[in-house]
Amino acid sequence: MRKYILCLALVASMIGAFSASAQFRYGPMLGIDITNLKFRQDLITVDKSVGFSTGIATEMMFPGIGFGVSSGIFYEQRGATLNLGEKLVWASQGYGKERSYLHYIEIPIHLRFKYTRLNGMEDYVAPFVFGGPSFSILAAHSNVKALKYAGGEMGLTVGLGVEIFKNWQVQASRTWGMVYAVKTKLLDDFSAKNRTWDIRVVYLF
Repeated sequence: MRKYILCLALVASMIGAFSASAQFRYGPMLGIDITNLKFRQDLITVDKSVGFSTGIATEMMFPGIGFGVSSGIFYEQRGATLNLGEKLVWASQGYGKERSYLHYIEIPIHLRFKYTRLNGMEDYVAPFVFGGPSFSILAAHSNVKALKYAGGEMGLTVGLGVEIFKNWQVQASRTWGMVYAVKTKLLDDFSAKNRTWDIRVVYLF
């Protein structure tokens, strides 16, 4: 038991030491996204949609090792256009080309590696990569009565970017939804997951 207590104390002290030396920053984020809804079966065609995102981004980096964690809280508009009129089951009820908007509150938790050993160039340009889960809560959606909407989703994100003059960050990422976002009411198991490309600009104080 004493060994476990000593181990816990050592881990706690290491976490405390890293946290004390970590650099925490935050700032506004603005971006655009291109989203597709990937259905389990190719019964209808789906057109990608352009949306946008905004919010507060955070970054906590540990000096000397280049690793850190990025997070934040964002609003993101996703969705796609569903050509329901291609199938009689929906066309007979008056459905045609239906735009399905999905409005999310997103909280990403991403590991980040920033390369800063550039002999002083990192003060001007520093590349970074990141990845991890992104958790989203559905805040609102279009009133397409043929669809049922999930209350939220979890996606896996990978991306890369560049930090400019230590404050500006430009990044691009791809997110694969791991759980369904929408499903139809008439056909069993006809559900779709989000597939999203994001381009975001962040200013960190």
